[in-house]
Amino acid sequence: MVFSSLLFLFRFLPAVLLLYFISPKKFRNLVLLVVSLVFYAWGEPVYVVLMIVSILISWLGGLFVDRFVREGRETKAKWAMGIAVAAGLSLLGYFKYANFFLRTVGQITRSDIPLLQMSLPIGISFYTFQTISYVIDVYRGSAEVQRNIISYGAYVTMFPQLIAGPIVQYKTIDAQLRHRDESAAEFADGVHRFMIGLGKKVLLANNAGALWDSIKVLDPGTVPAVTAWIGLAAYTFQIYYDFSGYSDMAIGLGHMFGFRFLENFDHPYMSKSATEFWRRWHISLGTWFREYVYIPLGGNRVSLWKQVRNIMVVWMLTGIWHGADWNFVIWGLYYGVLLLLEKHVYGRALSRLPGWVQHVYSMFVVMIGWYIFTYNEVAGKFGFFGALFGRGAGFVSGGSVYLLYSNAVLLVCLILGSTELPSKWGRAILAKAAGKDGATLVLRGIFYVSIFVLSVAYLVGASYNPFLYFRF
Repeated sequence: MVFSSLLFLFRFLPAVLLLYFISPKKFRNLVLLVVSLVFYAWGEPVYVVLMIVSILISWLGGLFVDRFVREGRETKAKWAMGIAVAAGLSLLGYFKYANFFLRTVGQITRSDIPLLQMSLPIGISFYTFQTISYVIDVYRGSAEVQRNIISYGAYVTMFPQLIAGPIVQYKTIDAQLRHRDESAAEFADGVHRFMIGLGKKVLLANNAGALWDSIKVLDPGTVPAVTAWIGLAAYTFQIYYDFSGYSDMAIGLGHMFGFRFLENFDHPYMSKSATEFWRRWHISLGTWFREYVYIPLGGNRVSLWKQVRNIMVVWMLTGIWHGADWNFVIWGLYYGVLLLLEKHVYGRALSRLPGWVQHVYSMFVVMIGWYIFTYNEVAGKFGFFGALFGRGAGFVSGGSVYLLYSNAVLLVCLILGSTELPSKWGRAILAKAAGKDGATLVLRGIFYVSIFVLSVAYLVGASYNPFLYFRF
C-alpha cells in the first residue's frame, strides 16, 4: 500500500485517523503500532515477523546497554551494543545482499550458483538504520532508553515513515513518543504538507516517469542527444519528486498524529556543487552516515589520506545502502570522488565562477550520477550514455523537437517546482489576501482541493503509479 493510492486515501487513512483520535491518549502509541503493522502486512505479511524480531533485538539491546552503562560496566555495554548492531546488520545483509554476494561469486568463478528464493523486505534499509541508531545513542547517552515496548515498537513501525523514511532518529522524537499535544493547527499543517507531497508524486513524478519510460527503452543507436537528455532530465525529476513527495507526505502524516519529523530535502537541484547537493538531498541519510560512520572513523580530524579513506568508505556504503548491485556501488564511489575533488582540487576555483556556471556544473554531474544509478534499467546501457553526447543518431531530430513541444508544460512545471519560486509566490499571494476576511482560508482550500481532485482523477484514470524507493 502506498500513500498515493485510492485505497490509502479513501479507506486506510480515514479509518486510522478516526480510530486514533477516538482512542484515549494513553492508548495512541498502541494504536499506531497496530495500524502500522497492518499497513506493513498489507504488502509484506511474511516479513512482519522479521520486523518484530528486529524490534525485539534492538529494544532488548537498548535495555542491556543502559543497564551496563548505569552500572559502570563499560566493556559489557560495548558488547551489548555491538551484538544488537551486528544482529540488525546481519538481518539487513542476509535479506538485501545475500543474492548480490552469490551472484558476484558466480560471475567471478563462472559457476552457476543458485540464488535464494526470497524478495526484499520493503523498508528494511530504513527501519534497520533506525534501530541501530537507537542502540548506539543509548550507549552514547544522547538518547534515553525506552522501557515501554509498545512505544518503541510504534517508533520503529510508524507507518508514515516506515516504507521510505525519512530516517527518524529516536532521540529526535523521544519526547513526542512520551507526550504530544495534537491540535487542529498541527493537523492543518499536516494536511498542507501531505497535499504538497501528493501533488509532487502523482502529478509531477508520475508524468516525468512516464516520459522517461518511453525513452529509456529505445534503441540508443536511434536516439539523438537532445532526446537522450530529455529522458535523463525526466528521470532526474521523477526520482526527486517521487522521493521528496513521499517525504512530504510522511512529514505531513506525522503532523496529523502530533509528530514533527526533520526535513529530508531542501531544493537540491538549486545546488552549485555536488557537495551542496548532498547537503540538500536525503538529509536524514547523510546525517545518519555522518553521525554513525564518518565521525567515528575520525571525520576530517585526521590525516589527509585517512580523510580520503573515510569519505570513500562512507560513499561506498551510501551506494550499497541504495541497492544490491554494482551500479549502486559505482554511483556511491562516483560521489565520493567528486566530493574529494571539490574539497581538495577545484572547489575554490569552482566557487569563483559565475553562479549559473556552478549550477550547470552541479546539474551535469548529478544527472550523470542518476544515469549510473538507473543503469540496469536502461536499454542499451553504455549505448545510451553515448547517445547523450551525440553518438546515437546525432544531436537533434524532428522527434526531439516534438518531445520538447509536447512536454513543454510538464518540463516547465518540473523545473519551477524544484526551485523556491512556488513557495515565494504562494507566500506573496497569501500575504496580499491576509487583510481580507476569510480570503486566506478560501485560497488555501481551493489550492488543496484542486491538488486532491486532480491527483484522484489521475489515479482513477491511470495505472502508472510506481514508487522508486520501495526497492531500497
